[in-house]
Amino acid sequence: MNSVASIFDAFPVDKVRRDFPILSSNVHGKPLVYLDNAASNQKPKPVLDAIQDYYTAQHSNVHRGVHFLSGLATEKYEEARIKVRNYINAGSENEIIFVRGATEAINLAAAVFGKKNLEQGDEVLITELEHHSNIVPWQMICEEKGARLRVAPINDSGEVMLDKFESMLTSNVKIAAISHVSNALGTVNPVKQMIEMAHRKKIPVLVDGAQAMPHLRVDVRDLDADFYVFSSHKVFGPTGIGVLYGKAQLLESLPPYQGGGDMIKSVTFEKTVFNDIPYKFEAGTPHIEGAVGLGAAIDYLNSFDWRIVQDYEQALLKFAEKEISKIDGLKIIGTAKEKAGVISFVMEDIHPHDVGTILDSEGIAIRTGHHCAQPVMERFGIPATARASFAFYNTREEIHALVQSIQKVKEIFAHV
Repeated sequence: MNSVASIFDAFPVDKVRRDFPILSSNVHGKPLVYLDNAASNQKPKPVLDAIQDYYTAQHSNVHRGVHFLSGLATEKYEEARIKVRNYINAGSENEIIFVRGATEAINLAAAVFGKKNLEQGDEVLITELEHHSNIVPWQMICEEKGARLRVAPINDSGEVMLDKFESMLTSNVKIAAISHVSNALGTVNPVKQMIEMAHRKKIPVLVDGAQAMPHLRVDVRDLDADFYVFSSHKVFGPTGIGVLYGKAQLLESLPPYQGGGDMIKSVTFEKTVFNDIPYKFEAGTPHIEGAVGLGAAIDYLNSFDWRIVQDYEQALLKFAEKEISKIDGLKIIGTAKEKAGVISFVMEDIHPHDVGTILDSEGIAIRTGHHCAQPVMERFGIPATARASFAFYNTREEIHALVQSIQKVKEIFAHV
């Protein structure tokens, strides 16, 4: 097994950081320490260049034009779909639907699956770990259809209680929707095992992969996920675009989400014939430059040896947990055995917003609040946490800066 020192030495973090222009910025006169990656990570120069190139040399609307630029833009847009397909090992590019982000992907899936499959008395099963985006859309469709939302509990470490989850997979459950990685706690769920449990009962599963994609190499066919969703801006791509993966047979069975251009084969006042997948779910002019940028982000990620990346990130996380745990009066919330990229913590008698404000004055960006996961906060009996979240461009020196600044928070409040 590699030593921690050798893991840190093996990863060229200084070289990687040079790919991200914003990381050389100063904030309040101090070097930026960006530890808010679970909210959105920063963008490498190849992504920025690809978006600029698109607008300066390739822009036109896609699919509809016969002229050169329309053909070029269409080619770039569909190339991005193929890149996503290959990156997550989908069976076909037709299983890749471009949406505005993971939130819209879940809303789309909940709306069209629920419209087709949910009836009075049916159930949708989620877990206590979920982001609001994997709660509210299911609540809405359950209310509309007279179905019931059920919630599998987590333990005090922030892990889904698998025996409870399995026992709740009854014949009433028509779909389970689970997070791959918790945005609030960093817990990595055993989603492959959970999918197997559900499939034994012939229950399809949607996986919210927004927090998993920056840290794990995801193979949707190995997981056997029925739906898998993620956002571009959390895999080093632009905002405003994301992906809904769905098994082709399932997607073909579902009705459209929105009406408009490009999702049709023909329209008369009497009848509309809908397009094939994936276009059936992509009404209107898409976020073309977003797809181009996402494709560039995937190219960038493919340039790395992911075994080395994951070893580095895990070493960084363990190092941060060890150093932060030394601070008196600080408690880490979420101590699952399997975690990725997140440390949420509270400090005795100090509100997380005060922690975040003081850290910002030191140039350190973290996130404070309920992280769009209020039920998680309720489960632990707290209103909010301070959350430091990491990417492969973060360093041990930045962890030291974080620890020193948290100590400064303690010193300030010791005199209040």
